[in-house]
Amino acid sequence: MQTTFLGKTLHTPIVLASGVLGNNKAILERVWENGCGLPTMKSIGPAPREGHKNPTVIDLGNGMINAVGLPSPGYLNMEEEWQELSGRTFPINASIYGGSVDEFVRVAEFVSAKGPDFIELNISCPNSDKHGMIFGVNAQSSHDVVAAVKKVIHVPLIAKLTPAAPDIASIAKACEDAGADAICAINTAGPGMVIDIESRSPVLAFKKGGLSGPMIKPIAVRCVYDIFKAVSIPIIGLGGISTGKDAIEIIMAGATLVGIGTAVRYRGISVFDKVTNEISDWLAAHDTTMEEIRGAAHREVL
Repeated sequence: MQTTFLGKTLHTPIVLASGVLGNNKAILERVWENGCGLPTMKSIGPAPREGHKNPTVIDLGNGMINAVGLPSPGYLNMEEEWQELSGRTFPINASIYGGSVDEFVRVAEFVSAKGPDFIELNISCPNSDKHGMIFGVNAQSSHDVVAAVKKVIHVPLIAKLTPAAPDIASIAKACEDAGADAICAINTAGPGMVIDIESRSPVLAFKKGGLSGPMIKPIAVRCVYDIFKAVSIPIIGLGGISTGKDAIEIIMAGATLVGIGTAVRYRGISVFDKVTNEISDWLAAHDTTMEEIRGAAHREVL
């Protein structure tokens, strides 16, 4: 299941989504040892940020709603973590966010110098007042931030997109034209809201939050399908992927790598190995390969 992605060899095609288990080297390494080909750090921001008050995450049974709120120590307050990661034996994807193009550029330039294997631009968070979707729903804004960041970094650049974009394919194309090396799709859907009818109040402290897990998989598959038709750069497909069959489905839509986030809660940290083995078993049973099925859903049926 070894996979080449933007010049790097990964031992599996599975990516840990940002915001899940990405707190420090020990956790990232454990995720990698459990079958994740590319662990993603928790999103790094321009300034210290506590995130939202509890409750921030609610299990809905067929998925989750969260408004964690992009907590971050700030990019200038992570020296100990970077020192630990400098001796790593596994690849990392550094997720960053900002509230303006200038903030994205400052964080990206600093983080790039720390030597991550990839930088992922989070231009798609649905549960922060200032960050995320102000860029990801507009092609010109997406182009501008990607182009600006591309000029100051020295590692491959991944743009993470939101399903809230009216035309996600056009956003992906704008990012590609601006120099993005890959697309990551999708971030959580929404924002949505859950109201407790006894207290007559929203359940989340932030009131609104992003939806993840199995209930958003059809949206993720459709988004990857649309993006694959619009760009020539690779796609990390994520959103509701819990099993090997889910992974096969999004690969057939056009994904090169497959992201996992919420499924860690449902299947444990061994979910990465489990999904990798389930993909391998399915491919063997159908006498095919990842390369042969990638984008297969786009082929005309004779």
